[in-house]
Amino acid sequence: MLNSSSKTDLPVISITAGCLPEAWEKAVLAVWDNGIEIKTQYDRPDDPPSRDATVMVTVANPFAEPRIHKNFPGGPEELEAYRQEVVDGIHDHWIDAAAGKWTYTYHERLVAYSPVEDIRNPKSRKPFKKVNQIQYIIDSLSKVTHTRRAQAITWMPTADPATDDPPCLQRIWCRLVADDAGGFILNMNTHWRSRDLYKAWFMNVFALTDLQRTIAERISQKLNKPVAVGRYVDISDSLHIYGSYFGDVAREVEKMRASPFTERAWESTQPAFMMMTAEARDKLEKDPDWFAKARG
Repeated sequence: MLNSSSKTDLPVISITAGCLPEAWEKAVLAVWDNGIEIKTQYDRPDDPPSRDATVMVTVANPFAEPRIHKNFPGGPEELEAYRQEVVDGIHDHWIDAAAGKWTYTYHERLVAYSPVEDIRNPKSRKPFKKVNQIQYIIDSLSKVTHTRRAQAITWMPTADPATDDPPCLQRIWCRLVADDAGGFILNMNTHWRSRDLYKAWFMNVFALTDLQRTIAERISQKLNKPVAVGRYVDISDSLHIYGSYFGDVAREVEKMRASPFTERAWESTQPAFMMMTAEARDKLEKDPDWFAKARG
């Protein structure tokens, strides 16, 4: 559904899908067809303007099969490395702003949020207590199952505006809904400042919904009641397709128009996917930097 009052407004698009691969294809087609042309801060002089829109995607069941899109830019190894980066923090050791390295990871902001005055200058750091916001969500929903306060943020206004690559993910919000069997369903919303639809969206959502599953499991343990993963809602203020990708995206769009998404999707139990994911887990367990080294 498209809602825009003017051709010069950033379009507002709402998408509903049953599973992750369907959601990604619907979002790509919607922004490709309806996104406004607008430049970005990352364009090279000869790049076409991006196609951009404000988009809300609802995935009815983020663990419904098929769960994997075969054609997202990346592969099972990269997907597993990114999932572990977000959920388990395997790359938090890359954070070293003073050395010109990463200024954050999503995992670090979510489980060890600690404001600083100037992230580029370690001497400016004040002794703020680190906050595990994911644990706060789990504890809050376990204590008051109908609370609306279970959220986590990433943005750090004392540090992020001055960096070249500030966080895209801004906020996670969770709420429990009682089911008819005495258990609960965990709904999750995520809000994103800016988003690379073609190259980042699928991996982002794959990892964030795995975090949703992890939160549900830990709440279930505290409540001693079943907690299922419910719908996932993904809100992007700027969901865009960069002009520099248009050649690759146009070829993928042709496939999306010609046949159903199921022809380009895998179930998570597909043998080749399971084998490559298992191999990636083994290598990452031995060396969390394995994939980055392999990619060069």
